[in-house]
Amino acid sequence: MQILLHSDSNTDGGHLMADHLQKVVQDGMARFAERVTRVEAHLSDVNSQAKSSDDDIHCTLEARLVGLDAIVVKDHASNAHQAIEGAVRKLKRAVGTELAKHDRRGHRLQSEASVDDDDPQRPG
Repeated sequence: MQILLHSDSNTDGGHLMADHLQKVVQDGMARFAERVTRVEAHLSDVNSQAKSSDDDIHCTLEARLVGLDAIVVKDHASNAHQAIEGAVRKLKRAVGTELAKHDRRGHRLQSEASVDDDDPQRPG
């Protein structure tokens, strides 16, 4: 899984932040590692460094999944580390939900249940 960090000029996009992103994404997305090809993170400070307020650091994560559309989630916090961690939690849930929708085993079980010949309510 490739992990990329993009940041605006008002946000720390240095080596330490990239290492933090790498660790948090790999740990959070470990169970989906075979299905996710790339995760791109975009960090921005919406108020610039001139003003500081709660939740002014935004993190957008975009995950590319094998054979499926990309998934995008956003989170905001008072610092980049918290924004990244919050966005990874959301991404983990969103990827899990999307993969479950396309899980062949789940579809097979639903289709088998709908064609059950032993149903006493079914005319025939």
